[in-house]
Order: sequence, then C-alpha cells, then structure tokens
Amino acid sequence: MLGLLSAEGILKAFRRLLQRTPVYGAYKALGHYPDYWYWILRGRPPRSPHLLKQKVVREYGEKFGLKTLVETGTYYGEMVAAMKSRFDRIYSIEYVPALAERATRKFARDEHVRIFCGDSRVVMPEVLALLNGAALFWLDAGYYGWVGKQGDQQRLSAELEMILSHPYPHMILLDDAHGLTGRDGIPSVGDVKAYVESKFPQRSVEVEFDIMRVTLRG
Repeated sequence: MLGLLSAEGILKAFRRLLQRTPVYGAYKALGHYPDYWYWILRGRPPRSPHLLKQKVVREYGEKFGLKTLVETGTYYGEMVAAMKSRFDRIYSIEYVPALAERATRKFARDEHVRIFCGDSRVVMPEVLALLNGAALFWLDAGYYGWVGKQGDQQRLSAELEMILSHPYPHMILLDDAHGLTGRDGIPSVGDVKAYVESKFPQRSVEVEFDIMRVTLRG
C-alpha cells in the first residue's frame, strides 16, 4: 500500500504523526536551516523563512530598544524559543488549547515567558495591562486559517487599534502579510495600510519579505 503513495503523501503522513509527539517542535526547528538556504537559492521570494523572521524580530527589538515581546500565534513556540534570551519579558497568545498547554509546559522554567490561551482579540487587553513601556508586537495575519477556522474577520483591526491606542509607542511586525487577501471579508494589505496611516497619522506601514512593519514616522 505504501508503494502506491506519493513521496509527498508519505511526508505529510509522517509530519501528522510527528505532530502528536513531543519532538515535533525540535523537528520543525531543525527544518528552518535548509528552508532558509532553499529560500536563498530560489532568489529570496517574498514569503520569508522562519530564520529570516527571527532575524527581523531580533533586529527591531535592538533598533528600538524594546525589552518586551508580545506574540499572537504561539504555535509550537519556535519564535519564543528563539527570542527568550533576547527579551526580558515575552507574552505569547495561542488560540488552540492543546498548543497553548504544550507551550506552557515547554517554557515552564522560563519565568520571563508567559503563555496565554484564547482569542487574541479578547486576551490582548489583559496583556496590554501588564506593559509598563513600549513593546515589540509579533502578530499573526493568518486568521487561524491553518486550523481550519476563518476566525473573526475584525480581529486584526481590533488588535491594531488596541495596540496603537495604548499610551506607549509600541512597534508592530505582522507575519504572513500574504494572508491579507482582500477576499471573503479579509482586509488587503492596502486596506490595513490605509486604515493605520489615516487613523494614526504618526505611523507608517510598509511590507518587506511578507512582514508588515508598523513604525513611527521619521
């Protein structure tokens, strides 16, 4: 029977099996390196590999002197693991209870890391209340689509408004900007840019390597 399956089908089945084991996070982390070099060999297409995302998060934290990282979409904790020695505090919000529980166990010994479970639009006010200075936000534009749920189409605009209306000059990086398709009620990149720059004129929005960057003008 296995001989009839394609190599791709076997790989997908193997990956699904691995996802149920404690070693899947390590497996994914190891895959970042070949993924990065393959990205370079393909001429650096717009969608960025995870190692590049880590580099951008690290550089923005250093550039703006930010010591707190807030993430939506913990997934398997790859970004938290990569950044836990770079930030004094990390707050990460995960929508899927099983993944949130897994991340909580994974980072149980890291006292400066806290995992929240729930819809980020609901949890975000609690996280913002914990901040006593500017933070770097690493947001997920995926609308929870990878778990088969479209989610709340107003989630992103609600999150952006909460963050940008907060008293501190937070910086925002929005991952997977290609997910802003402008279809089925989901805003486009242009929609988000127009919304942010019109409502918060002191802010500028640009996209590079599939990461939207919301920073202060000038």
